[in-house]
Amino acid sequence: MGNKKRNPVIKKVKHLLPAVEIDMGGFPVKQPLPSQKVNRVDPFLLLHHAQTKYSNNRPAKYQGIGPHPHRGFSPVTFVIEGEIHHRDSRGNNQIAKSGEAQWMHAGAGLVHSERPSETLVTKGGKQEIIQLWINSPASKKMLEPNYNHLSIDTIPVITSEDKKIQNKLIAGEYRGEKSNIKTQSELLILWGISKIMGQQTLVIPNGYNAMIYLINGSMKLKNYGIVDAENLVVFESDGDVISMAFEKESQFLLLCGKPINEKVTQYGPYVMNTQTEILEAIRDYQMGKMGILIEDSLN
Repeated sequence: MGNKKRNPVIKKVKHLLPAVEIDMGGFPVKQPLPSQKVNRVDPFLLLHHAQTKYSNNRPAKYQGIGPHPHRGFSPVTFVIEGEIHHRDSRGNNQIAKSGEAQWMHAGAGLVHSERPSETLVTKGGKQEIIQLWINSPASKKMLEPNYNHLSIDTIPVITSEDKKIQNKLIAGEYRGEKSNIKTQSELLILWGISKIMGQQTLVIPNGYNAMIYLINGSMKLKNYGIVDAENLVVFESDGDVISMAFEKESQFLLLCGKPINEKVTQYGPYVMNTQTEILEAIRDYQMGKMGILIEDSLN
């Protein structure tokens, strides 16, 4: 008898994690990960969802998140609405607009700021962003940092069969398309935007952890039910596919990654493997080895 091809198995939901508002140094953000129930989903460390209304009574360079260091992981920012102005100690100076993303591998360390753009502040506009922290393997933590701006015209898009869902390929490969981003571990990240009554089934790479964060709208998962906005769905490791449907316009992030399976030691903006490496990171930042960011330039 020949090998009989088995039918794809729907992945089961393991956790549903609501985004809970926290205070991040005076800056309110909603955080589904880490939570009291789940500390991390390897290689994903943290997800923040921030919605901010900016004032036009002071310059953009005094609003948003000021200069701060990172080492050992990739902070990735998705701009849902508005604009974000990235500057860093390696000379990168870039505004990412709605529908775009920024991918930064902090590597051995750099200092960056995340401000609203001057244009956004002038009109007293709103900014909505998602920031995702992705761990790096020990062998990649001390690489030279790099920054990538994913503009709308450079992001590959995979359309659902019903033509109602646009899946922007942020990282990895899917259905013959390949992201422009060089990742530090094996990832598949899709940023989906669905019209009313859109539906699709997505195939998850074997051995990857998988999550979906529903940014807005409402989603129905096959064999589970309705998921409301601002919830993070964490799936079991078994299964091959995720089948989803949307009754109204919605946006989501599909976050899949092969586990790194290494010890994680985190202290604020540093994610390393040992406490000694954390102390080295603090020392290197204090000694200026991660560079210095002076924001006097308003370009």
